Amino acid sequence: MKKRATLGFEDSKAVFGLLRAEQRPLEEIVSDFASIFSHGRQFIPSFSLSVLLQDKKMLSSTQRLIAFAILHQAYASQKPSANPFINLIISAACDVEAEKCERAFVLQLLQLFGSDGSNNGKELLKQSAADYIKNFDPSVHVFPQQEQLQQQYANKGHPEPYSSPFKDGSIKNVVADPDVPRGCNANSSEFDLQPGAKSKVGSGDKDETMLGLLSNIALEGLGPHWSRPIPPRLPVQDDELVWLNPVDNHELLWDDGMCVDTSRGAAVRDLIAKALKGPLVPAQQEQVLLELANDPKLVYHCGLTPRKLPELVENNPLIAVEVLTKLINSPEIAEYFTVLVNMDMSLHSMEVVNRLTTAVELPSEFIHMYITNCISSCENIKDKYMQNRLVRLVCVFLQSLIRNNIINVKDLFIEVQAFCIEFSRIREAAALFRLLKSLE
Repeated sequence: MKKRATLGFEDSKAVFGLLRAEQRPLEEIVSDFASIFSHGRQFIPSFSLSVLLQDKKMLSSTQRLIAFAILHQAYASQKPSANPFINLIISAACDVEAEKCERAFVLQLLQLFGSDGSNNGKELLKQSAADYIKNFDPSVHVFPQQEQLQQQYANKGHPEPYSSPFKDGSIKNVVADPDVPRGCNANSSEFDLQPGAKSKVGSGDKDETMLGLLSNIALEGLGPHWSRPIPPRLPVQDDELVWLNPVDNHELLWDDGMCVDTSRGAAVRDLIAKALKGPLVPAQQEQVLLELANDPKLVYHCGLTPRKLPELVENNPLIAVEVLTKLINSPEIAEYFTVLVNMDMSLHSMEVVNRLTTAVELPSEFIHMYITNCISSCENIKDKYMQNRLVRLVCVFLQSLIRNNIINVKDLFIEVQAFCIEFSRIREAAALFRLLKSLE
């Protein structure tokens, strides 16, 4: 990014300090300016002073004289026409709206040099700005026409300064005092200072404002920052298509069911469908068991889901045992076990669990959960006949598990013992209690 050509804060303080030295001789002020700013660095502070001089309200009378002296003497070693601010100096000498002491001072600055550029004396610069204004006598000065001064000091003058086509896009570095609106007469009685009131005009810190202006005046003016925001998206109308940006990261997936014989296991599927609705005849049971024995993978195509398992257990427990045995290595076996544990307790469900414990190795947590469910079912049933019948079944089931070492009695000892004591009137419960005591 291009760095703006402006004065730093310290340089601005130095320039402003010179402008305020109204009691010092002008030649000392000019000498200090030359010592602070080398010849190659004098243009930027001189330009800042020229901008302030263009507005007569920015500087006091003494400050304006000092500023003109600096602009003139900064390039005193060159011909007048080589001074980049010669047109401003000549215009100030001919400005009929300016104070006469200022016009006379600028004219005397021009007269310090002859048309050939030789130095005729610097008695003027030995005075201070305040003394010059105090001792000024307007009757001894005659002001020539601007054309005459232009021809005398700028005959080889500068061409018109380069004007950028974007100049109209910038605003002036110096802005008017907001306390005095445009077209307002600052000398109006409206702005008279009332006792105990704060002045409406000039109540701000002028020195601070001047210092800020010197620090921020740039050669290119205060150009606008062209903002180019991203245009917003227009709302989608009902009668137009929505623009889609599909992602083309497609992965190939192999269809394992492609070209597979869909008729495979059709007979088993039909028989399993019948087995869900009612008991199969022995011949049909034998056919299902034979088909599953010849091709164990048919179990994945028989159409049995975990939700349908309770129906198969109640109607055809032997087929349910064979199907679950073939599904023991399936990732979905846990879902089948969960359904089996939570289904209503019955003779067929206990038969299926008992046969499974001898056929395959079941998870211990599944067996414990099923036993807990059986005991809870016996305790909650209201019908005494059905309760006694279920208690006998559970006791025989538990004895079978204990004698076959399917479960560890210590894991369920307290729960089973409490069950036996609660139903001690039933012979099978008493026999189970004696079995528990014999194992202690």
